[in-house]
Amino acid sequence: MKQPPDLQLLANQLVAWFQAHGRDYPWRQTQDPYAVLVSEIMLQQTQIATVLGRNYYTRWLARFPDFATLAAADEASILKAWEGLGYYRRARNLQKLAQAIVAEHDGAMPSDPSKILALPGIGPYTAGAISSFAFGLPEPIVDGNVARVLARVFDDDTPVDSSAGIRRQWDIARQIVKHASDPRALNSGLMELGQTICKPGLPECIACPIKARCQTRRASELPVKRPPAVVTEVDEHVLFHSTPQGILLEQEAGSRRTGMWKLPPLSDDTAADQRGPVILKLRYGITRYRVTLWVHTLTGALPGSNAVRQFFTADEVHALAMPSPFRRAITRLMSAGLLGDFELRAED
Repeated sequence: MKQPPDLQLLANQLVAWFQAHGRDYPWRQTQDPYAVLVSEIMLQQTQIATVLGRNYYTRWLARFPDFATLAAADEASILKAWEGLGYYRRARNLQKLAQAIVAEHDGAMPSDPSKILALPGIGPYTAGAISSFAFGLPEPIVDGNVARVLARVFDDDTPVDSSAGIRRQWDIARQIVKHASDPRALNSGLMELGQTICKPGLPECIACPIKARCQTRRASELPVKRPPAVVTEVDEHVLFHSTPQGILLEQEAGSRRTGMWKLPPLSDDTAADQRGPVILKLRYGITRYRVTLWVHTLTGALPGSNAVRQFFTADEVHALAMPSPFRRAITRLMSAGLLGDFELRAED
């Protein structure tokens, strides 16, 4: 068995490599704790290309430039600005966090890692990211990319998504960052290495800046993970109904999309012959579900509902906060000319 890597050399090499080769993302051009926080929340469960491709990050900062502005904003504008990123609870939690910082810390992010971690909705990863990226403190971060790098460097086959694996990854990351001359560059370098070189499957070991420190000779087998969750197929039936007044929409309540607008659902006990013809079918994924969305036209009387329902004109529909699958459905129906007596404007 090889001797464990020299953590000082490992940290030095990662810092030097990142300073020379790190990619220039907009959130790496700032040490403003608010801007760092926004980027970290957006990048949870969302790819960098998605956040950058439609300028979510820069548009959000232009609309809500600081904690005070976000804390005072109405929920509809927040959900609209977040539209397309999914997992809308992140946007609501971000506002709750802003409100706590305004109320408890005079609108400024505390620099003490323990106080950052105590804020609502902040876990170890986000606390470490803010501490190191905004304040330059030697606090660790572990995401999927970092876990893969560390599992390979230390030739560790403990499942990285198990309790023991998570503890071990954080312990190793904590030890490495203590040796870093620049914790911000060290943590960025670990993530960058996992994104660009130490990738899933076959990594590009020949290009790795820390290959001399790496213990594994079975990189393609690491990291080890527990068996994946089974993907469940789900059918979702909804109603499309348009009149000269506009299109009928229903407001979400008691779900992850609370406050957003969608096509009215048809209950599971609605008989197939009472749902009306299918005019659109599309599929989307969310967590461990693969959903088939069936859009029906109205035949007969409008089904009753206790939910808030309203007709919206074209401009109103465009301005509403709406989950992406329903936005896609309405846009496709527009393209097919199935919007009744009014014309719906497509998304930009």
